[in-house]
Amino acid sequence: MEKRQIGIDAGGSLVKIAYHENGMLHTKMYSNDKTDDFIKWISFLGMKHKVVLTGGKAEKLRNQFQGSEVIPEFEATAIGTDFLLKEEKNAMDAYILTMIGTGTSIQYIHQGKGERLLGSGIGGGSILGLGRLLTGSTNFHELMELAEEGQTGRLDLQVRDIFESDETPIPGDLTAANFGKAFGMDSFSKEDQMAAVTNMAAETIVLLSTQAAQSKGVKDIVFVGGAIEGNTYFRKRLSTFRKMMDYTPHFLERGPFVGAIGAMLSEK
Repeated sequence: MEKRQIGIDAGGSLVKIAYHENGMLHTKMYSNDKTDDFIKWISFLGMKHKVVLTGGKAEKLRNQFQGSEVIPEFEATAIGTDFLLKEEKNAMDAYILTMIGTGTSIQYIHQGKGERLLGSGIGGGSILGLGRLLTGSTNFHELMELAEEGQTGRLDLQVRDIFESDETPIPGDLTAANFGKAFGMDSFSKEDQMAAVTNMAAETIVLLSTQAAQSKGVKDIVFVGGAIEGNTYFRKRLSTFRKMMDYTPHFLERGPFVGAIGAMLSEK
């Protein structure tokens, strides 16, 4: 049934919007420096829609839209993720939801209800910030392109680097120390620096997510968020450790919009 609501997920870096029109789901994304543009557009569209907001900046934007409401972010993301999983014919009764935006939040979803387990300051904002310091670039997708051309083993100290024999007690390509080789080198390429940054973020997020999954007795982890939108390299890194840590990664086609979709579908 078509919902006459606009869902807005106002995050730390991006604003995501979801709405139904002519029987179809539409999604849009704006950077926070384009706030005036999306407010004008929503104000026009909002003449026939109710606005429901979620996310860290929801209360700040609430007064911009008459009659709008705010729902908790964790509730919205649980609703939106369950909806997209069903749309993609991959419904699950229980799973871990890892939302990678500016930072990272990890929830346990069971029968459509979310329970926040833990979070981390490591996320897309970390990659962008460290990337700016190391390479001078402020373009996230440019930084990911650099990372894809680099090699993590040139800056990361790996398990195989510590043991002299070919046999190691744990997989040799696991990281023993992020950037652990940097002290022994005079120069590093931008590509290798970004590969190491991205690997550090991916490993940290996977470790936290798999620990959360083990605590709840599940193996399915759904990764969503703006940091992985159109980012095939980051997705690949998040999937790299699946055999070592025994988890099943899932990526949703409209994953960055789960909060906005959940807000759109919410009933208050």
